[in-house]
Amino acid sequence: MDSKKVKQWEALCIEEQPPACTAACPLHVDARAMVEKIAAGDFSAAFAIYARIVPFPAIIGHICDHPCEGVCRREEAGGAVRIGLIERALVEASYPTLKRTAQQARRAKRVAIVGAGLSGLTAAYDLLMKGHQVTVFEADAHPLERLHHDYADDLPPSAIAADLGMLQRLGVDIRCRSRVVAGAGPLGLDTLIGDHDAVLLALGPGPALAFSPTVRLTDNGRIDIDPFSRATSHPKVFGGGFHSEQGERYSPIGSVHDGRRAAASIDRFLQGASLTAQRQDDGAGGTCLFVNTAAHPPVPPVEPLDRRAGYSEAEAVEEARRCFPCHCLECVKACPFLAHYKTYPRRAVREIYNNDSIVMGNRKSNRMIDSCALCGLCDAVCPTDLAMGDVCLEARRSMVERGHMPISHHEFALNDMAHARSARFALARHQPGFAASSVLFFPGCQLPASSPDQVVRLYRHLCASIEGGVGLMLDCCGAPAHWAGRQQFHEEIAAELRSTWKAMGQPTIVTACSSCLKTLGQSLPDIPVHSVWPLLSELGWQIEASPAASLPLAIHDPCSGRHAKGVQRAVRELAAAVGAEVRELSGAELTTCCGYGGLAQFANPVVADKIVDQRIGESEDDYLTYCAMCRDNFARRGKRAVHLLDLLLPPIDGSDPAARPDPGFSRRRENRTRLKMALLKDLWDEDMTDPLPQSNVVIPDEVRAQMERKLILAEDVIAVITNAESSGQKLKDRASDHFIATGRAGNVTTWVEYELADGVPIVRRAYCHRMEVEAKP
Repeated sequence: MDSKKVKQWEALCIEEQPPACTAACPLHVDARAMVEKIAAGDFSAAFAIYARIVPFPAIIGHICDHPCEGVCRREEAGGAVRIGLIERALVEASYPTLKRTAQQARRAKRVAIVGAGLSGLTAAYDLLMKGHQVTVFEADAHPLERLHHDYADDLPPSAIAADLGMLQRLGVDIRCRSRVVAGAGPLGLDTLIGDHDAVLLALGPGPALAFSPTVRLTDNGRIDIDPFSRATSHPKVFGGGFHSEQGERYSPIGSVHDGRRAAASIDRFLQGASLTAQRQDDGAGGTCLFVNTAAHPPVPPVEPLDRRAGYSEAEAVEEARRCFPCHCLECVKACPFLAHYKTYPRRAVREIYNNDSIVMGNRKSNRMIDSCALCGLCDAVCPTDLAMGDVCLEARRSMVERGHMPISHHEFALNDMAHARSARFALARHQPGFAASSVLFFPGCQLPASSPDQVVRLYRHLCASIEGGVGLMLDCCGAPAHWAGRQQFHEEIAAELRSTWKAMGQPTIVTACSSCLKTLGQSLPDIPVHSVWPLLSELGWQIEASPAASLPLAIHDPCSGRHAKGVQRAVRELAAAVGAEVRELSGAELTTCCGYGGLAQFANPVVADKIVDQRIGESEDDYLTYCAMCRDNFARRGKRAVHLLDLLLPPIDGSDPAARPDPGFSRRRENRTRLKMALLKDLWDEDMTDPLPQSNVVIPDEVRAQMERKLILAEDVIAVITNAESSGQKLKDRASDHFIATGRAGNVTTWVEYELADGVPIVRRAYCHRMEVEAKP
């Protein structure tokens, strides 16, 4: 896989973008995770998240100006989450659990900090935790003097005392009534510079004219500080503690961030590292995380019973449960494949790329890569149009090309495609009585396998309605080869189809299959290929109301026709013309896969069943579709479903088409072969040698269902029994009187357990294994 393209795919996934609350917080507190823990009643875990980032939990928990609330997406659905009140309740409940230990540095550096406000003390805390020796010089009688005055109504003195006590226990030396002045005296700035490895001037918003001999000042008398690195004109002196404009509203959380950024620069300086290299602006910012707020009902904020005391623990939990929480995951909500693997695109892209890049060792993600239905739903719901199908298909192609993707996941499907392209089904003829064709009907390989009689009736109708001759081409478009990532094989099939089309006089191709319409359109873009449904709608369809249309029908559009709006419109027009009441599910653009697309059904039946079952669960109505595999997969999972042709060409015997079972793979092959035989006989008066095995072997329905799940064909079972009976190569189980026989065809070894009742073989069990045996020298 191309690493550049992989990085582009990764960049498109926004799930790892921070939620708005975290992005707006200057410290990037993970409020989403914190609130999730509180909602679950786990205050200890929530406090651990909070205290890991916030240096002074007791103080900030009471006076944080919580810019997070101003951008909370819950505002759009009832009101912002009261994160500030939750924060305060969390601190009051869990502060006693706070435990901190500063790391021990091998070569601790000495740092002087001038100013014991929130900015200076935050820098002191951060540098101390990194193992440095820190001394704080404060001109006032107490640290954090401003907080005692400005926040007296909100901040209890005990909160200040708790956080200061913690800081001093860690080892910070705070010296009050120690005003630092210019010059070289005991408290002179030049003396501090000489005695320490670095100095931070966390002075607050006022002018600093006294320090002009040592550091450069701005025109308004403040220290000239680089806003990104907090460096000054002196290499050992850094600045902080004030904002870019005089008189700006004071922000406690902003001051903490200011000190933290200065501390990070000082630590880099002490290590001899660049102050700016590989460093992002770590302040408050925005986020491009998409959140579908419309999916959540509006719920108003919880009002505290005691407004002065704030939230009780129970109230904090109730308010925390109003949080969504903010995630994108639109594709994961829609896609059972991603949900099954408990992943999201960015993480999945990394895993897939790593799996593809392995030189030696086991590729543990092969099945995951092959489990994607390539349906495009993730692309349709993704805010940035990231298509996981493109990623998985690219990985399949890359691994197939280098011999790293075993064929086992797709072998059965590719063999079925080979059957559809073999002499047992493939056919290309002009309409009887015509030497040329204006239109070439290409029904695909699955509609003939599911409902061969409707193919005959539809072809006869087209012949009677279209002038110039309607040719018939029975073949497969090659979609399974494309889905399996076998690009060269798919190109070879396309070339063969092109050759047949040219031999037929290059007519317009009309197909009844959405997958054929898409696949042929992509692989043979210069050949005119159209869907049969708009053609039928244009020709007009006059028929009495179909019994199958007597009940409301929920319409399912095949995923391969997600963007074929003209086809979708024509299908609905045709259904209305025969009296059907059609109800929409999610709409054509958001339609899902039936599990067959991308060959997911063969690589991972569990995921494929989840895909189709999720769709089935959307409505109790009978389903209407115009894809044979969709109809049959719904039927396979017990859902009543009809094909559009069941409405246009109701069963002649009057049976209920919605109750028609899934024919299964064995009968699909038989149906294709019998269709070709019938067409040759009835239309062109030609006989075809019957290639279907004539046998009296009985396969009970429950055994046949098990064989379908195991992808065992009836013809293989019959061949095993026939060989065993003619050669005598079989074992007998004396306990059951059953015979056991085996046979191998290609990479498939089939085992059959059967009994003889009056000489008639009755299959009791069948199983197989698929492997390629190689002899190594």
